[in-house]
Amino acid sequence: MTTGALLAVCRVHALLPTKDSTGVTAIDKRATAGPVKVHPLGLTGDIQASRKHHGGPSKAVYAYSQEDADFWSAELGRDMVPGKFGENLRVSGIESTHAVIGERWRIGDVLLEVTEPRTPCMNFARYLGESNWVKRFAAEGRIGTYLRVLKGGHIEAGDAVVVEHRPEHGVTVGQLFAGLSPEQAARLQAAHDDGAILTPDVAKVLARAQAQMKAQQVPA
Repeated sequence: MTTGALLAVCRVHALLPTKDSTGVTAIDKRATAGPVKVHPLGLTGDIQASRKHHGGPSKAVYAYSQEDADFWSAELGRDMVPGKFGENLRVSGIESTHAVIGERWRIGDVLLEVTEPRTPCMNFARYLGESNWVKRFAAEGRIGTYLRVLKGGHIEAGDAVVVEHRPEHGVTVGQLFAGLSPEQAARLQAAHDDGAILTPDVAKVLARAQAQMKAQQVPA
């Protein structure tokens, strides 16, 4: 069992104006002290301004690893403090980008399940004020993971993060984000056939990979 630490629990600090149809973004998240309740749609006291892209049961919680934040702190020349990536959970010792789809994390009395990678958007870029940020962040592949809430409860900074289950298919959120190889697509499809619950976004990526493989097959 892999065990890491929850360094910070982050919730929205203020809604910021945007140029998109939603009009605001909740990406400005800051670390909070004390226990925070976790429910099926995320953290009490937090919101997602655009649940079409960032919320809902399959994207209830977003986690980012301190190790990846340290990389960006060095690259950008500034301290990427907890919440700076719009994350709810800043973890250490747990590689969020390399978490396996369907992996389960126990934090306090809360049970979370890894669902899919985060896709960077222009609001993220504007918030950080970095040029070409969406392309740069995506190219580096340190994207973190969304999680669904299997069991609610309370969490707080300092809690252990225990990986209680890791599916045998081994396909990670980072691999999904980068594009599935034929072998990875086959393993993920087999897991789905065995009852693994894939989010609609993951199912679309899988279907697209399978369609591309089919198109590339050369008739005998």
